[in-house]
Amino acid sequence: MSIIKCPECSGNVSDKAYSCPHCGYPLQSVAPSATIPTTRTRPTKRRRKLPNGFGSIKRLSGSRKNPFAAYPPVTEFHENGSPKSVPAIGYYRTYQDAYDALSSYNRNPYNIDDANATFANVYEMWLEAYKNNPKQKSYSAIKSYVSAFKNCEKLHSRKFKDIRKVDMQVVLDTCSLGYSSVMNIKKLFSQLYKFSLENDIVQKDYSKFAVVNKENDNEKGEPFSKEELQIIWDDRDDPVSSMIILMCFTGFRISEFATSKKRNYRMEINMNDKYFHGGLKTEAGENRIVPFQDWLTPYVQSYAAVQDSFKADNFRVKKFYPKLIELGIDTTASGKKHTPHDCRHTFSWICDVAGIDSLSKHLIMGHSLGNDVEVATYGHRTLEDLHAAISKIDLKDILLDCC
Repeated sequence: MSIIKCPECSGNVSDKAYSCPHCGYPLQSVAPSATIPTTRTRPTKRRRKLPNGFGSIKRLSGSRKNPFAAYPPVTEFHENGSPKSVPAIGYYRTYQDAYDALSSYNRNPYNIDDANATFANVYEMWLEAYKNNPKQKSYSAIKSYVSAFKNCEKLHSRKFKDIRKVDMQVVLDTCSLGYSSVMNIKKLFSQLYKFSLENDIVQKDYSKFAVVNKENDNEKGEPFSKEELQIIWDDRDDPVSSMIILMCFTGFRISEFATSKKRNYRMEINMNDKYFHGGLKTEAGENRIVPFQDWLTPYVQSYAAVQDSFKADNFRVKKFYPKLIELGIDTTASGKKHTPHDCRHTFSWICDVAGIDSLSKHLIMGHSLGNDVEVATYGHRTLEDLHAAISKIDLKDILLDCC
């Protein structure tokens, strides 16, 4: 830089100046334009075009949590040739999520309206089909399902395809009604999932994982009297009477003796350590240990010989009831009809007579420990403990004559 003289006022001015600071005389004809710094921008990567007939993905305007909408391919058109709008499969956080959903849809297309159906929508569709079934349904059965639907209000507005086992389990566990009402809710879940699978609304049945934990308050009955037990005991060489004795001295339900391929269930018998391992119905009753005394071994062996062919309904109708009629003990002292479940009540009575402690009795019978948190958490019994409890049973206290 050097100093020059202003031609107008002769003042000293820098040769870089655009005008004279003293008089304002312009020294350079054009001032350079301001330099605007440029930032280097990364070129945007164009997404590959989706195949024809695959559907489309659109980014919706505004600030949204899930801005990418995935739409199925258009299959219907207006008379003028313009495509009819279709509902979105769903809305997603990223483009890739939307693409994955669209890919899944194309692998297994489904009705979008059904996919967005709520629990209540599916129930209404199922109920209509259920009522129109050629196999006439009783009014009481329909009424029980209607009541069950009302008792799971928490799920009514939920999308059916989004419901999982934990959601149904909460409904079952928090229902304040009795066992039969809770079981009806469980049955409704099973019916709705069966209907949904048949109509491609869902791809998996989560209802089969939900369980009823409420104690069965419908298991009413009356134990056999000492006189009735004596009559059965005197007929113990008969295979039916032998089975009745086994039921009375183990506490198992008749259904728990039956092998079920559908449920993948088969009673395990350990002849060496003398115990059963099995059980159904409730969470507390599943896979429980039930020891038996030495004298019961022949009865266990008789059952084991027919275990895989044992059918609960067949035994109940064709063997149990006819045998009681034959022995003249088919009705109780109060005039009620004896049922197979009375054998379970008989075992409970036998435990009380023998003085078996409450915890051991509950564990052997598969009863819930209720709201007793301490017992439910810390109440344990080993196989030896349960054998010791069962050993207290003395036939002399149960029968009039055991010899």
